[in-house]
Amino acid sequence: MKYFEKLLIANRGEIAIRVMRACRELDIETVAIYSDADKNALHVKYADEAFHVGEAHPSKSYLNMERILDIAKKSGAEAIHPGYGFLAENYRFAKLCLDEGVTFVGPRWKTIKAMGSKIGSKQMMREAGVPVLPGTEGGISSIDDARKIAAEIGYPVIVKASAGGGGIGMQIVNDEKTLEEAITGSQRIAKSAFGDATVFIEKYLVKPRHIEFQVLADEHGNAVHLYDRECSIQRRHQKLIEEAPSPIMTPELRERMSKAALRVAEASDYSNAGSVEFLYNQDNFYFMEMNTRLQVEHTITEIITGVDLVKQQIAIAAGESLTFEQKDLSIRGHAIECRINAEDPLNNFAADPGKIVRYRSPGGPGIRMDSGIHMGYTIPPNYDSMIAKLCAWDSTRPEAIKRMRRAISEYIILGIKTTLPLHYAIMNNQAFVEGNTHTHFLQEEHIFSTLERYKRDEEARMQTLAGSFDQGKKVAAITAAVNMYMQQKKE
Repeated sequence: MKYFEKLLIANRGEIAIRVMRACRELDIETVAIYSDADKNALHVKYADEAFHVGEAHPSKSYLNMERILDIAKKSGAEAIHPGYGFLAENYRFAKLCLDEGVTFVGPRWKTIKAMGSKIGSKQMMREAGVPVLPGTEGGISSIDDARKIAAEIGYPVIVKASAGGGGIGMQIVNDEKTLEEAITGSQRIAKSAFGDATVFIEKYLVKPRHIEFQVLADEHGNAVHLYDRECSIQRRHQKLIEEAPSPIMTPELRERMSKAALRVAEASDYSNAGSVEFLYNQDNFYFMEMNTRLQVEHTITEIITGVDLVKQQIAIAAGESLTFEQKDLSIRGHAIECRINAEDPLNNFAADPGKIVRYRSPGGPGIRMDSGIHMGYTIPPNYDSMIAKLCAWDSTRPEAIKRMRRAISEYIILGIKTTLPLHYAIMNNQAFVEGNTHTHFLQEEHIFSTLERYKRDEEARMQTLAGSFDQGKKVAAITAAVNMYMQQKKE
């Protein structure tokens, strides 16, 4: 069945290509949009059509809702897939699509709005019987009230922006002395980043694990979960490595957490793909938030379940029912994803945009690469620093780790600094190998003390491989010249 004739992808890079691949398999024509900085990007070349959307700055291109809707109408696109980031969780954009008669591939705008408020969503989950961390039930109204609540729940506490995401505005507070400063700082950052200065307080767990459940729900009351992902290894509250399933998961814990995840979907009147995020600590778990979109790490769920989540998103948006039930789903093996960022891990993860002068991606059994880059491509400084996602699968977690080590050792990216050496260091860390991860893993395990050596080794290895890569290019060029000469002689 053909769900749509034409679909516009309101995004860029690897996620735009990921959505286009699903569309190509569904015989749906694709429309790309691109900014001044992306006119030569791979997603532009991959699409059936491409339209210039604006200047490099996101506010004038990938966040320009009216311009994107205008392109959709001019191109004849019946639906828009937002990918992740940019407008993916913007309820105003989802509502605008509805008002303009264009299908938004995602949940209803009212659901996005409700779940976009951390305060509102937590209150909703309390009423639904989903475990929630103790804290304020609304925004902080005064410093005195904040002091009282923090004292009641006990330090440490964490101050968060209600409308926030990606760890922006989060402040950990260990005692009353720094509480007021943390609150005013978070309010200032929240106002600047999200236009909403509302912040709240909740209990801070010192070494929790970050575990999320993928859910799918259609417009006909059917909902399933596609199991769990562990996302505990983070920097600045943003994920670096994910794996599925979680290495600590037991059948009993999975049953409890998956039921809670489906309660979240039901309570929020959810449809399409979404992820319910929990903090886990000492056999207790607490609802943190729901991401009302496709996740970066959807790849590893697809690998272990065999379900194409993007195709499911498109089918649900077209009004179709899920074609499978919970009993039809199962976990097959173990998958790990490394987010490859154009960053310098030894310089506080400073972004390092620039031209890629050598590039060769890994392959072989059990390897999946999602990327929007290539040799000669110049990474612009205007957008998120993630440039690729490297996934490894095998029948067991230990074998998947070995396979990831092998894949990293094959990956060549020269001309910019990347997180590849950091990923290699983590894959060789004993605590990670044993599955002992938490959200402060990088600091606790002193990864950076061993990273310098790995970085030197990785750079030397890449240079060696790049040399053989150049040699291979020379051989190919000579072969092509000989073939051309022989052809000319025949003529």
